[in-house]
Formats: sequence, structure tokens, C-alpha cells
Amino acid sequence: MQKKLIKVNPADNVIVALTDLVQGEQIAFEGTTVSPTTDVKAKHKIAETDFEIGDDIIMYGVLVGRASKPVAKGEVITTENVKHKSEEVFGKNGNLGWTPPNVDRWKDKTFNGYHRADGQVGTKNVWLFFPLVFCENKNIEKLKEIFENELMPKKDVSYKNLLRSLIEEKSVEEVVDKSPNENLLDNIEVKFINHQGGCGGIRQDSELLAKLLAGYVNNPNVAGATVLSLGCQNLQISIFKDALKEMSPNNDKEILIYEQQQIGTTDQMFQMVIKDSYEAIKRANQIKRKPAPLSKLNIGLECGGSDGFSGISANPALGVVSDIFAALGGKTILAEFPELCGVEQELMDRCVDEEKANKFLSLMRAFEKSVVDAGSGFDMNPSPGNIKDGLITDAMKSAGAAKKGGTSPVVDVLDYGEYISKPGLNLLNTPGNDAECTTGLVGAGATVVLFTTGLGNPMGNPIAPVVKISSNSTLINRMSDIIDVNAGTVITGEKTIAEVGAEIVDYIIELASGNIETKADQLKQDVFIPWKRGVSL
Repeated sequence: MQKKLIKVNPADNVIVALTDLVQGEQIAFEGTTVSPTTDVKAKHKIAETDFEIGDDIIMYGVLVGRASKPVAKGEVITTENVKHKSEEVFGKNGNLGWTPPNVDRWKDKTFNGYHRADGQVGTKNVWLFFPLVFCENKNIEKLKEIFENELMPKKDVSYKNLLRSLIEEKSVEEVVDKSPNENLLDNIEVKFINHQGGCGGIRQDSELLAKLLAGYVNNPNVAGATVLSLGCQNLQISIFKDALKEMSPNNDKEILIYEQQQIGTTDQMFQMVIKDSYEAIKRANQIKRKPAPLSKLNIGLECGGSDGFSGISANPALGVVSDIFAALGGKTILAEFPELCGVEQELMDRCVDEEKANKFLSLMRAFEKSVVDAGSGFDMNPSPGNIKDGLITDAMKSAGAAKKGGTSPVVDVLDYGEYISKPGLNLLNTPGNDAECTTGLVGAGATVVLFTTGLGNPMGNPIAPVVKISSNSTLINRMSDIIDVNAGTVITGEKTIAEVGAEIVDYIIELASGNIETKADQLKQDVFIPWKRGVSL
């Protein structure tokens, strides 16, 4: 029988409802009886004891809020009676010990990936088209139409046929296209991204965008790229080349760059781009998958559309995955700095040296100051969906979100636009915004992104597979077309966190080898949204 209540950490003074609770029912829990004062929805928290105004609210063993009103034992914790509060941070205070997990099950396993000359190994083989400035977006879109129509199989015709059937007043079966074209190039994906940057803002925005785009080219999932420049924009070709050279001095990937103002007419440019790119794509298509150790995988860790179970099931399962890859010599990346508010001290103590700890604290404080200067604060981070599903303060959300990073040492701290280089757990400065975070993780080198969600999010990425992991079983039953792995089995008691973590590792190996495809990739949910370093939570 499924448990009704759980206390996440022995030090906590709130209890999580695992199922819907009825007012007044008597629930045996840890040698005592708990009786809700009202009906309680699953995922929400109730007070284990009476709280007076100003009393600390503890969850995950850390401070996550303060009582703003008296709260009775058994009463639901809400935004009306509890406000955000997090621990003060004073600096690195020693080192936290770490015992690596047993990885005998995976230490000799390999995945079939795309080996690059610099030693990196990709999980995909992508030829990427992108502009240096938004003025070239339409040209990128036209190239996408041309290349996808001629090179890619036309799998996704159902909605087009539905619209045509309505227009022609026929059944869908009467207007179904002939069989889809065969993919002419079976070992390469051609992807296209655009953006709203490159000019018109401050120069720092363009420089940061150059680093991000360089990270995408340097990502081992990319075989080469076609780049369009107008010519007069802030993000000059030289700035992009310098960013790529600094990131990867010996980069030997084919990168085709075209400057429209130097070429002439659009027709002239298109003829050059199409001819040159097709020949380069054919060469990239010759690259084949070969075995590689799991240490060559770069795993991004993210949550979005979180609920009250995310920090209890899916996020801790990712923590298991992160620790396993750290023990195997792989790289993992924990991002979303606004969602690390309240756990800074623990993360600083996990940093391998004081320099990394100080960089982390400096980036966190600068980020928070920029938000406060704009009239907001990290306490405004939880979305209406988060709050409705039991995440009522930023510190509560953050304490659960940080579980994705497991317990291993923090080997490096990166600002947005920097690229990973050290095996182990890395911290990356990004907003919590799902699209901006995923975009940044892949720009930092992630070849697979693990994305936990309690409410559902279809988003993917143009060059890296994004694995959706549900925190509850209701979600995967309701939105099965976007969820890849179900961690809700932890909540129902069917599996342990360790078992779900192991399941995800096995899934990653199959995914990285090209044997399975994420739901986001099946739905072509390619999202690329750079962070402009303004206020974004």
C-alpha cells in the first residue's frame, strides 16, 4: 500500500502529502498521528508542529521559509502563511567528504558516438545553419525550407493533411500524401537556428552571443556549420572566430561563413551557400559511430515545470545519475542559479578549492543584485504552476532543484558562455528559464540534457537530445507523447531513487548510441533562446 506522507529529511518540520488527504483523517506517521486541518492535495506540505510568526520552516534539512502567520499542526503550508527565507552564506567552510557510488555495472560499458578530432565524442552528427545577426533569420528560414524539403524524409504530414482535408471538405485518408521521401543522407542531421541578437543591443550582448554560438560549433554533436553574416552588425565575423579560437584553438571542423553585403544579391549568396553546404554535408555524412567510454559523455541537468514531487523523485534520481557519471570520469553540468538560492553554503563546501567557491558566490550575488536592481528578487522565481503544485518559496524550490547535482565534489564553476573542460560536476550560471537554460547547457558542451518535470514541457534542442523525466506517474499517463522516463514510481513505492537513476543511465547509453530517440526529437521541438543577461529568472 502506498504511503500517504513522507518527511524528506529527518531535520524537517514539514511533511509532504504523497496522496490527496482528507480533513480530519487520522494518519499514522513515524510513531505518532497526523491529522490534516483541511483537505490537502498531493504534493503539498503540512506543518508537523505548531508554528508562531517568525518560526523557521525546514525542508530538505535547510531553511526554506519563515512563518508569516501562526500555523497549526496539520495545517497546509501556503504563500499566505509562509514567506521565502534562505540561509546566510559566509564563504567556503571546509570540504564535504564524498564516497563515490559503485559503478561496476557500467565501468566497462561503451556507447557508439561520433568521434571528433579534438577528442570529444558526440551523441549526434549535426550540420548546423545559423545567423550571426537577426537580419539573416529569414534567409536561414528559406534555407531550412529548401534543405528539409529535399534532404529530409517528410514524416510529419498528419497536421498538414488535416488542414487540407478541411479546406477540400474531404476525409484525411483522401488527401494523404504519397509515401514519405527516403532520407538521402542517413548519417547526418541538418538543423537550423535563429535568434534576435547580434546587433542593436549593447556590445557585451553580441560578445556573449558569439561565445554561445562558438559553444554550439564546438559541441561534439556538431560536425560543421554554415554561418550567415550581413556585414555591418555588432557581432562581426572576427568576433565569432575569436570566440571559437579561444574555446577550441585547434578546431578543424568545416565552418562555411558567408557575408551578404560582400557577396551581392540574395540569389548569388543562396547559390553559393546551397552548393558549398551540400558538398560539406555529404562529407560529414561519411562520419560513422564508433565505441567510446562513458567518460566521454557530457550530461546537462535541468528541471522545468516543477511540482511538489520534483525534489523528492525525479531530481534526486538525476543526482544518482550525476554521481555515477562523476565516478566514471564523465562531465555533468548543474545550471539554473536562481534555483540554487538557499543551498549556496553546501555547494561552496563541495567546491574543490576556494577559488571555485568564491567564483560561485560572486556569480550568485551579482545575479541576485541584478534582479533586485530591476525591482524583483529570487523569491519571485516560483511560477504560478510551481506554487499550485506545492513549491511555495524559492528556497523550497531551490533545495529540491539542487538534488539534481547529487553529492559529488564541484570541480568547476562556469559563467554563461564558458565551456566545460573538467570531469565531474560543473556549475553553470544560467537563469531558471527553461529555454535559456537548455540553450546555455548545450552551448557549454552538454551532449545529452536530462530535464525533469512535474507539470510537463515539450521543449527540446536543435543539436542535443533532451530527455524528459516525469516526477509523477499521472504526468506520463496524461502527456505520454513528451515524457521519456517516469520517476513517479518512486512516489508510488514501486522503485527506489537508486533504481530510477540506474534506469536513466541505461537509457542514456541507448540514446547516445542512436538506438532510441527522445520524444522531443520525435516532435521536432527544437528551441534555441540565448540569455541576454537581463533580468530572467
